[in-house]
Amino acid sequence: MVHFPVGLLCVALLLELIDWKHNSDKLRAGINLLLWIGAGSAVVAVAFGWLLAGEGEYGGDSLEIHRWAGIATMVLSCMTVFALTRGKIALYRSLLILTVVGVSLAGHYGAMLTHGDDYISSVLPFSKEEPLADGVDQPDFKFVNDGKALTPQQIQDLNVEVRTILAHNCYSCHSESKIKGELRLDSKDMIMKGGEHGVVVVPQHPDKSELIRRISLPKGDKDAMPTKGKRLTEKEINVLTYWIEKGAPWPDGKEKSIYRVAALEPRTPALPAPSGDIVKPIDRLVNAYFQKNKIEWKPVVDDRIYIRRVYLDIVGLLPTPEKIDAFLADNRPDKREILAQELLNKNNDYAQHWMSFWNDALRNDYSGTGYITGGRFDITKWLYSSLQSNKPYNEFVKQLISPTKESEGFIKGIKWRGTINSSQRTEMQAAQNVSQVFLGLNLKCASCHDSFISDWKLADSYAFANIFADTLLEINRCDKPTGKIAGTRILFPELGEISVDASTEKRLRQLADLLVQPKDGRLYRTLVNRIWAQLLGRGIIEPVDMMDNVPWSEDLLDWMASDFATNGYDIKKLIFAIVTSKTYQLPSTSVKEAGDIMANDYKFTGMVRRRLTAEQFTDAISMAFNPMYADSAIVAKLLPEDIKSQLPFARAGFVKNDPFLTSLGRPNRETVSTNRTSQANLLQALELTNGNKFTQTLKQGAKQWKARYPTSDSLVTELYRKAFGRYPQPKELATAKKILGPKPSEEGIEDLVWAMALVPEFQLIY
Repeated sequence: MVHFPVGLLCVALLLELIDWKHNSDKLRAGINLLLWIGAGSAVVAVAFGWLLAGEGEYGGDSLEIHRWAGIATMVLSCMTVFALTRGKIALYRSLLILTVVGVSLAGHYGAMLTHGDDYISSVLPFSKEEPLADGVDQPDFKFVNDGKALTPQQIQDLNVEVRTILAHNCYSCHSESKIKGELRLDSKDMIMKGGEHGVVVVPQHPDKSELIRRISLPKGDKDAMPTKGKRLTEKEINVLTYWIEKGAPWPDGKEKSIYRVAALEPRTPALPAPSGDIVKPIDRLVNAYFQKNKIEWKPVVDDRIYIRRVYLDIVGLLPTPEKIDAFLADNRPDKREILAQELLNKNNDYAQHWMSFWNDALRNDYSGTGYITGGRFDITKWLYSSLQSNKPYNEFVKQLISPTKESEGFIKGIKWRGTINSSQRTEMQAAQNVSQVFLGLNLKCASCHDSFISDWKLADSYAFANIFADTLLEINRCDKPTGKIAGTRILFPELGEISVDASTEKRLRQLADLLVQPKDGRLYRTLVNRIWAQLLGRGIIEPVDMMDNVPWSEDLLDWMASDFATNGYDIKKLIFAIVTSKTYQLPSTSVKEAGDIMANDYKFTGMVRRRLTAEQFTDAISMAFNPMYADSAIVAKLLPEDIKSQLPFARAGFVKNDPFLTSLGRPNRETVSTNRTSQANLLQALELTNGNKFTQTLKQGAKQWKARYPTSDSLVTELYRKAFGRYPQPKELATAKKILGPKPSEEGIEDLVWAMALVPEFQLIY
């Protein structure tokens, strides 16, 4: 009675199209009747739909889209009738088409609410359930113990498995955000309470438990559960049956999370004993991992690969041919340690390279949307100075969270985005950014509703956001006010309390002090994991923003974080320890598929081979061939004049973003970015093939090289020395001379340099 007549608007459009095609008016009376009925029904549908939404059984993004699509349909249908009565046929037909679009959208999301997100796909032939494999008809739980009473650990394990099944199959209709049939299955008390039709679980009697009956019914039965999506597998049904047979046990005290929650406190694992040349702490811990996983150590890379790798990783530049020659000729046994320390002592080169890493993470850029509106400002001078002076990381974090005038852009420079919705208000963005960058956790889901991927609740996000707010925030669930005012507290109460009545400035100071405490092991593990990922291509934990995931070596991560704190939170010392380890010097590895690097069963065997970043590639072209950016491209007043004068070219890390850098993977920094893909893509290929910036750089450089090197032999030799740090092989020299001709031409030089820039030896860090 409420929704069906609205569909008559679709029939009205069909009849209108028939009349329109035949240039007649025979169906006008019927069309007018359908329009009036449809428009009136749309008004009624919106009114009753609003009442239904308030009953509490529905929630989430689908509800909001359905709600506003329905309102839009109502408005459009009324406008359509009005245009028709005024004889504005062209406008009327346009509005009718928009109205039917609104009906379709509202209907689709309405069906998703009542029948599930896959209400269409679940009934298609390709979605049929696969037959069960042999041997899954009986439970194969590790805690089955031949009728004996379950131990507390077995109860925990069983409970986690049960809750996982319920979360994946039942929470969409029976949890806090949506309570169908007055039944909730997300806590022990709610499960035992049952729903509107009585209890659903009778401990020790699965045969009398409505839950088991419903999930065991065939798919077509009207009482079968779940009503949407795929049915529970036989193994899952057996798990729930076994759980009820055992009395539906539940752990005493706080319920164990179905999600892994990493320990907050620091830990210092005992170091394994040294063995042969495995003497450094990182190598001893990796050796233990290798032994456990039956992985053999490979010989370390040669000096030529190492010097290029460590140069690009520490200062972001190619080593000069002279530096390579000197390093190869050096016979000192500790020359790699000496080289790493020399590079780390190049404070300006180091800062200019690592600026890009921190710009990505801290959303610091030199231009963009916020600069147009005046609502965003950068922290470039503060950041450069902090890196150049190697500011201890605990002080670095404190000055970002409890900012000085120069560093407040991280916290306050988010206002440019405005309030898109409640989950993106500036205080919530600050909470999201701080938690992601420094603690490696995702609050974005929990800023709109209770998270589906972690245990973080909406109330947790708002309480944390209140630390950054001038006034207490009202909690909004899926952008709908709840009438509840959030508290004010840190995400990890174990670290301490925030003064509710203190000023915003004082609360930020308290937050900074609490987060950098030595007992906040998570802060320092997150940083260590990020640096490891930057240097070795893959974090000990992946993704690096999900620090509750399982590390491939928990002992290695914990020891490095503890050692980092012991050494005064010195990032350069951390980098030195990594790049001088035998582990870092192992041959690089690759993955068959991009997704393999994130696989749960990932096995570490060495650095993951990776592509030069946009800034590294640009600076490499500038060093080896021709500067891609003039000195004037450096951000005005960014660097002291004495440092500017020392630069042979403008470092790409200080250049305002442009299509060339974007195509090579530099993010726009309008959101936090803590990981750049190393995969080549079509946009990059097009830019390097046809892009104006790269083409002009080659043209300008070709003229200079032609004037400087009149013969092909000398030109090719110098190009190879600068680009690859070696002399060309005979075949390479012969091929290059064919490209250049007997006397180098500008076009030939362009082609040769373009070809050299695209080979893996230049583009990759081996």
